[in-house]
Amino acid sequence: MPIADFDGNTFVAFLDISGFKQLMKDEKRAWKAIDRLYQYGYDVIKKINQESGVRVEGLFVSDSGILFVRNCENTKECLKVLLEKVVKEINKKMLEDNFMLTTSIAYGHFKYQERIEFEGIEKNPIYGNAYVSAFLDNENGKPKIQPGQCRIVRKNLPQDLVQFIESEANHNDEVIRVIRKRNNDNDHFYFYWMVEEPSEIEEFEKEYNDSYNLKYAGMLKALKRGRYERHFR
Repeated sequence: MPIADFDGNTFVAFLDISGFKQLMKDEKRAWKAIDRLYQYGYDVIKKINQESGVRVEGLFVSDSGILFVRNCENTKECLKVLLEKVVKEINKKMLEDNFMLTTSIAYGHFKYQERIEFEGIEKNPIYGNAYVSAFLDNENGKPKIQPGQCRIVRKNLPQDLVQFIESEANHNDEVIRVIRKRNNDNDHFYFYWMVEEPSEIEEFEKEYNDSYNLKYAGMLKALKRGRYERHFR
């Protein structure tokens, strides 16, 4: 179903398949990753639009997806639906097939306009600071977004929404309670979609960091083995 034109303030999420360049070395797996992203995105968006008053639209191009909320008068409810019912579900389904995503979300002006140039070629201009902010954060944001992470760009968020997220009084909320700031990063809020309880966040971070340390240790081991084997030949 075609996406109707949109022009207004809303949340925009930019999703990207982690490590897709590496996946391209295996054509079948790369195609599977794209196919799964498109299918799961379609299924999740169709379901939420049938069940919720908050409407989410999605475009999928290559290894990326662009999601935006259409009727976003209540920013708190819009963000919660986008995170819990859409972003979380797509990430979970992709993970079941051993694919990871990175997700950046920004708030601001967004404009989508569909233009058909002529049969066989379609042009879809996308404008707005929300899309640009989400895209740039995913591509070049600091600190660099890591596989599996979903984060919200703090810049341009309505102040009442920032207060809502940061208020301890709202930490019993099903979604807000698993949104946190991370050390040395004042520019984002992180949505821990992979945990059910706030108490699990610290353990997850430890395991996630340990996995990176093990990867680094493996690189050192390989480098040393290669160096010493050549030395003693």
